[in-house]
Amino acid sequence: MTTDTPARLLTLLSLLQTPREWPGGELADRLGVSRRTVRRDIDRLRELGYPVQATMGADGGYRLVAGKAMPPLVLDDEEAVAIAVGLRAGAGHAVEGVDEASVRALAKLEQVLPSRLRHRVATLQAATTPLISGDGPSIAPETLTVMASAVAGRERLRFAYRAGDGTESRRVTEPYRLVSTGRRWYLVAYDLDREDWRTFRVDRVSGPSATGARFAPRELPTGSAAEYLRRSMQRHGDSYEIVVAFDAPAEVVAARLPQWLGEPEAADDGASCVLRATVSDAVEWMALRLAMLDVDFRVREPVELVECVRGLGARLARAAEGA
Repeated sequence: MTTDTPARLLTLLSLLQTPREWPGGELADRLGVSRRTVRRDIDRLRELGYPVQATMGADGGYRLVAGKAMPPLVLDDEEAVAIAVGLRAGAGHAVEGVDEASVRALAKLEQVLPSRLRHRVATLQAATTPLISGDGPSIAPETLTVMASAVAGRERLRFAYRAGDGTESRRVTEPYRLVSTGRRWYLVAYDLDREDWRTFRVDRVSGPSATGARFAPRELPTGSAAEYLRRSMQRHGDSYEIVVAFDAPAEVVAARLPQWLGEPEAADDGASCVLRATVSDAVEWMALRLAMLDVDFRVREPVELVECVRGLGARLARAAEGA
C-alpha cells in the first residue's frame, strides 16, 4: 500500500497521462488503496489544475483531458529518456521544424534529469546513427542547450568562435535568439567587445558557457531575429537573392515556408504570390526545399537556381519513367 500521499499522487498522475480511461477499481489496485482514497486523490489533482474527467457507471472510470493550461508533466524513466534522445537527435542535425522552442524544451529536460538518466541518454545517443540526417554541419546538442538556457535566462554567454576564413577569437555576448534555417543554426547576439549586434554560425562555436552575469535585453535594430539574420547574410556576401512565383495564395505559401525566409507578397489576383528572399544555402538545397512545399512555382532569379530546378525536374521525370 502506498501511504506516502505525494508519491501516490505522482504515480496516479503518471497513470492518468496514459491516453486511456482507468476504472476506479484498477487504479485502486495499482496504488494499493481504497476507491475512496482514489476519489480523494483525484480531487487533489483537480485542485492542482489537472483536468481529470470522471465517467459514470458501476465501475466509474477516470481519464486526463485537455485543459486550458498545461500543468506539470510527469514522465517515467523510459519516457524521459525517449524524449531527450529524440530532441537531441533533432537538434544536433538542425532538422527543419526543430526550432528554438524545441531546444529550450531539451535544455529544461536535461537540467532536471537525474545523473543516471543523463548517462543513459548520452550512451544511447552515442550508440545510434540516424538513417536520415541533414546535409548541413552537425552540432553538439549540449552547445544548443547551453545557448538556449542563456537566451532564456538572459545570461551573458562566452565562447570561442571560428570565422569563415579560419580566424579564431573569443566572444562575450548578450544572446538574443537562436534561429534555425533548416540546415544551420545561428545565434543572434550583442557582442560586448565590438559593441554591436552580430550573428554567429553555431557549428563554428566551441566551448560555450554562461557567465552567470544577467543583462537587460537590448532592442534589436530590425525587431526580428529572423529579419536581422537575413540582412546579415546579405551584408556579408555569402548569400544570394531569390525571386520565386507561387501559384497559391500568400497565406498558404507563408504557412509552409520557414520563418527566416520572410513573407511572400500577394499578387493582385489574390490567388498567387511572389517570394523575394536572401539565402545562403546551396542552390541544390533551395531547389529541394521549394519542391517540398507541394505548391506549383516558377523560379525567376537567380539563373543558377533556375538551372538547378530544371535539372532536378528532368532527373525526377526520368526516375518516374523507370518506375
